[in-house]
Amino acid sequence: MKDPEAPQMSAPQKPQIGGSRSPFEMHAVVKKPHLTDPAMPPPTPVNDTSRLNNGTTEAAQQPSAFRSQTNSTTTNGTAAPDSTTVKKTTTSMSHSDPQSSFAVKAGLAQMLKGGVIMDVVNAEQARIAEEAGACAVMALERVPADIRAQGGVARMSDPSMIQDIMRAVTIPVMAKARIGHYVECQILQSIGVDYIDESEVLTPADPVNHVEKNNFNTPFVCGCRNLGEALRRISEGAAMIRTKGEAGTGDVIEAVRHMQTVNAEIARASSASDNDLRQMARELECDYQLLKECARAKRLPVVNFAAGGIATPADAALMMQMGCDGVFVGSGIFKSGDAAKRAKAIVQATTHYNDPKVLADVSMGLGEAMVGLNVSSMDEGDKLAKRGW
Repeated sequence: MKDPEAPQMSAPQKPQIGGSRSPFEMHAVVKKPHLTDPAMPPPTPVNDTSRLNNGTTEAAQQPSAFRSQTNSTTTNGTAAPDSTTVKKTTTSMSHSDPQSSFAVKAGLAQMLKGGVIMDVVNAEQARIAEEAGACAVMALERVPADIRAQGGVARMSDPSMIQDIMRAVTIPVMAKARIGHYVECQILQSIGVDYIDESEVLTPADPVNHVEKNNFNTPFVCGCRNLGEALRRISEGAAMIRTKGEAGTGDVIEAVRHMQTVNAEIARASSASDNDLRQMARELECDYQLLKECARAKRLPVVNFAAGGIATPADAALMMQMGCDGVFVGSGIFKSGDAAKRAKAIVQATTHYNDPKVLADVSMGLGEAMVGLNVSSMDEGDKLAKRGW
């Protein structure tokens, strides 16, 4: 006979990431995280060390976005990696609520809107980028132009090099991992990078799957050529999207093409009936609810930066006028004649993208731009943007 006083236990319910509320709706109702906001509840400690699908223990996955000034300790008692000289704010995200975790990560990415993210290969370049006004830097051993020229297998950068850059600047630091290589992502999260870029610039590690980004606390940025690719990455947990363009070429045409494609497909979705929208979701191989949110908002549910081939202030302003939230600049700065001056000019152009007078002023006397490659003369097999699905 059951004891009437005993509490009734129910089976634990698995969180439904793809439920009735889309990531866009979650982001819309959750405030951006600020530790000084008294309305925000204290973070819930993560003590469960059960393994996730991608082999990461929950105890090992500590929040990395906006690194802290002081040493922290992981929940299993292991000291966190040394990033104590970087003056960042720490935000906690609990695995017990994947929906709110996504909203926090998407909120962090929102803080980069209107900014320029620059590729850097050492601490000196990182400081130049920060002084120029970059909102973040991408730490990697070789810029895309060198990766393309040298060939071979391109992998995650040496963690010690990334940490050197993290110690050198106070702005967020991103780092690249290969498509599908969730162990590289685990490593990058463990050293405390602010964002992970699952990047087609590196040699893909998995021919079928992208990383399940919902299993990580660190926000992810992913590339896309069209709306279907963008929404598939968001369904996996990407908190930020960038149009792929064609990295390392200095030719902006592919970035323009990809942004035009995304814009056109969102416009098509916005005018579609519900039946047509469901058919479109099948065509794009994407989540119907996410597509519906795009149609309603007439934009992606996360921030969308332009990347690949941006080399001049005019290129940056062009992408901003097309509706991008910011730009990535890789080889276009540190492969040019006067990197510091060009970096500042691109930041100014991104901010004042609708003011031709400012654009003319900042475009003067920048020195020689990177030589670049004409994308139209490239073989299809040489295009990096085709990597991923």
